[in-house]
Amino acid sequence: MLSGPRLFGVRLAAEGIGVYEVRPGIIDTDMTRAVKDKYDALIADSVPAQLWGSPADVAATVRSMAEGDLTYTVGQAVRFDGGLTIPRF
Repeated sequence: MLSGPRLFGVRLAAEGIGVYEVRPGIIDTDMTRAVKDKYDALIADSVPAQLWGSPADVAATVRSMAEGDLTYTVGQAVRFDGGLTIPRF
């Protein structure tokens, strides 16, 4: 059973409509800046990229989505998390 962006992506792809889900991870914003110093060491240890993401990181891909640059991408959830959710063995 398809759900979320995959379901709508499949249904709308033939119409040329892209469906995406944006899943930001740990992003350096005004809201998170108050705890940044406290969590910097934890980020360095648990996020493969060893850094906080920026709003510009998210905006660059969202802009590509909005401009229609991802024409062969259908129903995807795009994660911006520096590799945090990639299983490591």
